[in-house]
Amino acid sequence: MKIAILGWGSLLWDQRPEFDDQHDNWKYDGPELTIEFSRVSKWRAGALTLVIDENNGSPIKVAWCLSERSNVDDAACDLRCREDTTCQNIGQVVVAHAAEDQDKSAKSILAWAGDKKLDAVVWTALESNFDKQRKQPFTVTAAISYLQALGANEKAKAFEYVTRAPGFVKTRVRDALEKSPWFKE
Repeated sequence: MKIAILGWGSLLWDQRPEFDDQHDNWKYDGPELTIEFSRVSKWRAGALTLVIDENNGSPIKVAWCLSERSNVDDAACDLRCREDTTCQNIGQVVVAHAAEDQDKSAKSILAWAGDKKLDAVVWTALESNFDKQRKQPFTVTAAISYLQALGANEKAKAFEYVTRAPGFVKTRVRDALEKSPWFKE
């Protein structure tokens, strides 16, 4: 069974051997998904992290790699452990058994998987939580204001996450931050 793992954030730069030893090299012709820095991360000191955000994201062709696993549940478990999350936060499609009522992202992933002759795909399916955490709708302006208000240590973590995100990740928030002199300080 050929199983792909999708990535667009720290999976590509935050090395973790227990996960990285279970897949081959990253390729950069994955499916197009709508991605944005719209999740307030408790694990990264409040930094805004990248998630699939169909309402606010920018269309981005994400990275992918082949899992060394031959069972989709094992590949999903590897990703779940790497992301320190629950099974509910790991998306997966098995091409031969895909339901027709998939969301837009899953449909895009499924079509791409068929073109690549893959059997299954797993990805981190954390959602944007900005609205819930900040008690206000997500906008680029609200995201920038939130980041500006972080303390020095938290701002350093946010800076690291944004600047280490792969170059192909071009979102509205990243664009605004790269134009903001205060963010580089």
